[in-house]
Amino acid sequence: MLISDYTGTLSLDGELTSGVREALLQVADKFDVHIITADTFGRAAAELEGLPLETHKLKGPGSDHDLQKRQFLDRFDMRSVVALGNGNNDRLLLKAVKEGGGLAIAVDNGEGCAADSIQNANVFISGACNALDLLLKTDRLKATLRF
Repeated sequence: MLISDYTGTLSLDGELTSGVREALLQVADKFDVHIITADTFGRAAAELEGLPLETHKLKGPGSDHDLQKRQFLDRFDMRSVVALGNGNNDRLLLKAVKEGGGLAIAVDNGEGCAADSIQNANVFISGACNALDLLLKTDRLKATLRF
């Protein structure tokens, strides 16, 4: 199961970054994909149209988006979840996945990455395609997460 933020994680200024659509298609062959987003730029639905994934838009003005993302996880076994995020509102999602035995990846896709998200992740990586490639080329994670 892949649960990912959209804005700043898979997109830059609201648009999927180059190569992300193709990478999501490949990842969707191996994972159920859920995108959970505040949709800051209002482009997520259009950008993700036609991809084999589910999009979930957060409710309200944003004061509890971190909690909404964390609560979204309640329906899943954390050990089978990979989470991607970059913002402060992703920190609880990443923390819960990491503490629950899943894989939490903080992603800087050009809009920066909140320090709290980085601290609550197993891995920090630059670029959405690089993050998705970690799921497709798993030997890359062996070297990163090895003790």
